[in-house]
Amino acid sequence: MDTYLETERLSLRRFTADDAELLIELDSDPAVMRHLTGGVPTAPDVIREQHLPRILAGYDKWGGDLGLFAAHEEAGGAFIGWFILRPEAEGPLDEVELGYRLRQSAWGRGYGTEGSRALLRKAFTELGVRMVWAETMTVNRGSRNIMEKLGMTLAESIPTPDDMEAIEGSEHGGVRYEITKEQWERRTER
Repeated sequence: MDTYLETERLSLRRFTADDAELLIELDSDPAVMRHLTGGVPTAPDVIREQHLPRILAGYDKWGGDLGLFAAHEEAGGAFIGWFILRPEAEGPLDEVELGYRLRQSAWGRGYGTEGSRALLRKAFTELGVRMVWAETMTVNRGSRNIMEKLGMTLAESIPTPDDMEAIEGSEHGGVRYEITKEQWERRTER
């Protein structure tokens, strides 16, 4: 396994062309997709023909340093989902998005916080990142809790994208959280 990052309980690696089934299984869980598509699974052919090729192209575009990373438990190696650390498509490399999509079996176990904390550290100490941001639906309390545990602060409310208006809670819109390198350094000095 081509390890990108390790934590006490997690190992993150770059996806490969052979990983479509992992993504299909993850995106087929209605609970996982609740705040993204209203629980509708992503079609397998969309994952195989669009999502996975885009993920792999991102590694080339950003030299393997940024992108979407498969997360596995250190103990046993089970796939638990993915984490993302990447800029906007044409955005500056020193402003990156942090995100995560985890299997239900991984919820409530601290994996989201653990993996995200390690990615913040890597972003600010190794990758020259100046600011990390994350977005979610206002009603996605679990995701917001992770962002807050990381020391990210609520930067703004954002409108619900047109393709998400039918999702439960969409009338409340979304939120964007941010943390700068300076804010992160102050938190880690404590």
